[in-house]
Amino acid sequence: MIWAGFIFGLVGSFHCVGMCGPIAMALPFVGSTGWRYYAGRLLYNSGRIVTYALLGALAGAFGETLQLAGLQQTVSILSGLLILLLLVLPATLKGKSASILGTDKLMAWVRKKLGYYFQKNSLSSLFTVGLLNGLLPCGFVYIALAGAISAPGVQGSMLYMALFGLGTFPLMFLVSLSGKLISLKMRSFFNRAVPYVGTTLAVLFIVRGLGLGIPYLSPEVVETPTHKTEMSCCSKPVVAKAELP
Repeated sequence: MIWAGFIFGLVGSFHCVGMCGPIAMALPFVGSTGWRYYAGRLLYNSGRIVTYALLGALAGAFGETLQLAGLQQTVSILSGLLILLLLVLPATLKGKSASILGTDKLMAWVRKKLGYYFQKNSLSSLFTVGLLNGLLPCGFVYIALAGAISAPGVQGSMLYMALFGLGTFPLMFLVSLSGKLISLKMRSFFNRAVPYVGTTLAVLFIVRGLGLGIPYLSPEVVETPTHKTEMSCCSKPVVAKAELP
């Protein structure tokens, strides 16, 4: 399921082009040619991925708390339901996510700092722009974080979100070089595909949480001798052979 983050990021990266493309295309030039120009674009996108991974750590800490309470299956099902909820929320509510979450002041600070670092002319400032960009309100990122909650532990959630960021990397890197490479028609097509991919991801999490005994897809949850709940991925039951007299 961790690799689902990469697939979701890859398919949904066209959504990133629509939301964060203007920032990527407006990045300051640190050398119009040569390695410094490309390095600046790489650092910007690396900054985004680092922020996503750190957000994944927060989601993982929350999910791990629930899993330690023996709610591993419940966490997976709730992650799927949360993804579906985020997909059907009206656009007006998504636009007010900062107000709903009570992060208005934080977002104002992020935007102020973005303006400040955009005026700098250094490679480190581009990395910082990427870090801050990853904090901007985005329903697409929220959906990814909903999936990260059910990843195995904090490290698993961080890896899930890092792979999500890597999935968005190729297209966002190209856009940061030249926004003309991606047509509006192509962006629109993939934007329409995001809800379908998100729904598929949600269903996978829900089915996984049901523990239907399907190898890899919905493994059965078993109790270990240490009373820890674990998911049996593809193991076969051991049948004891009767001893001959």
